[in-house]
Amino acid sequence: MNSTMHPIDYAIIVVFLIGTLCFGLRFSKKQRTTNNYFLAKGRVPSWALGISLLATLISSVTFLAYPGTGYSSNWILLVQGLMVPIVLVGVIWFIVPLYRKVINLSTYEYFEQRFGSFARYYSSVAFVLRQFSGMGTVFFLLAIALNRMIDANTFTIIFIVGALIILVNLLGGIEAVIWLDVFQGFMLFISGIICMGVLLYSVDGGPMEVWRVASEHGRTGFGPYEWDLTKLTFLVMAINGAFYAIQKYGTDQTVVQRYLTAKTDKEAIRASMLGIMLTVPIWTIFMLIGTALFVFYRQQPVPADIRADAVFPYFIMTQLPVGVVGLILSAMISAAICSLSADLNSLAAVCVEDYYKKLAPGKTDKQYLKASKLTVVFSGLISMMIAMLYVNAGHEGVLGIVFTLYAIFSGGIVGIFLLGLFTTRTNTPGITIAIIVCIVFTAYAVLTSTAVGIGDNKVILLDLGAFNFTHNTLMLGVYSHLIVIIVGYAASYFFPKPNIDKRLLYSGWLENRNEERRLEKEKAEVQK
Repeated sequence: MNSTMHPIDYAIIVVFLIGTLCFGLRFSKKQRTTNNYFLAKGRVPSWALGISLLATLISSVTFLAYPGTGYSSNWILLVQGLMVPIVLVGVIWFIVPLYRKVINLSTYEYFEQRFGSFARYYSSVAFVLRQFSGMGTVFFLLAIALNRMIDANTFTIIFIVGALIILVNLLGGIEAVIWLDVFQGFMLFISGIICMGVLLYSVDGGPMEVWRVASEHGRTGFGPYEWDLTKLTFLVMAINGAFYAIQKYGTDQTVVQRYLTAKTDKEAIRASMLGIMLTVPIWTIFMLIGTALFVFYRQQPVPADIRADAVFPYFIMTQLPVGVVGLILSAMISAAICSLSADLNSLAAVCVEDYYKKLAPGKTDKQYLKASKLTVVFSGLISMMIAMLYVNAGHEGVLGIVFTLYAIFSGGIVGIFLLGLFTTRTNTPGITIAIIVCIVFTAYAVLTSTAVGIGDNKVILLDLGAFNFTHNTLMLGVYSHLIVIIVGYAASYFFPKPNIDKRLLYSGWLENRNEERRLEKEKAEVQK
């Protein structure tokens, strides 16, 4: 795909990049303590935090994966996203105040208070691995997409975007990241609506024709609806989506850090609900863009060798007018920058809170702030190097090993969290045994089902023939959580019942809430 961009489009992108850097400069004078740098407590309104949560969960992957899936398949990938509000509307009310009462900065402080150091560092290491692999992926996908669209060098794109993200984090901390997220949230809606509008009315026959053709060719609906766990079905996506919702909103530092940033519990809950409700429409818009692209390119000529994930970039470069192309590309770059900025800030928070403070206790806050900024720099550079490895390995090879290791050592986090929250019998030895069993099972499942290699030279790392793990890979995450829940609870009965701080339990939150309501009722009666 050759560049057809007008100088005006380039100018729009340059202005956007300069504006992004200005966000960091705008808040640089306020970053004098680690609390301000990572939390900016009370200085950000709840509506801005809600949009920030939206931006945190959406990256340039949304611009490519969702339209690509909508073009080549139906809407099955949306099922995972649709499960998020269904699950979280019922649990966000007590997860948010619980974290705000029992932890200082790191999500994984809760795991240590409930189950000891091993649980904390298992979940913390899993988060760090996930951040590095995820950030490398976003860098890589953005660089590859822009390379195809404007013929820019992939390494140059990674370097420019990476340097910008590091500078914004160094200068402005979490406050700059959040307000940049707000800007990106509006960019997402505007770009999505523009593209959808142009597509729907570029198709001969309009929206009704899009629906008719898409339905006839199996591009609508959420099926298959089979009870088969070996394939990608509605059931697999729904089960996986439920656990994804809890893992992301209940155990992920990038999200929990937003809870801590809010001024009050009510504002934090309000921000969470806003973020949840905005995320689903964004995912839906970009999935429907893929559906409309399928119909549009049944009526128009399209290169025969074009891949599904390249169709939307091709449409942008060939069908949109001057100025709009620059706006859409800026939105795509913005999505990557905001997601990566949030990831980098939360990664630094965990590294300093969970590791540096343990290794170097008793230092001044100024020294910890310096360590935080150094962590931002080194983490950003490592993520850029991972992305460059992707480019050299062709998205496979070496990085396949990275994802394999991450899958093995990150399972069961939701299981630990749910046992800690809802059971009083589960104890530290029981959870330790459950984590070890989970690692062994996950290693077996990953090694017997994952083909690693380059091109056609892929082999399963551990081929046990009929004993290989054959269920859909999305179910692996579900099974790991269930194993921790079952084994952790059962194994705990071989050890003494723990003495638990009620603040760490759902029952403790419920008891406290009922007491507050009782006192409020008594106060109201006295005032009468």
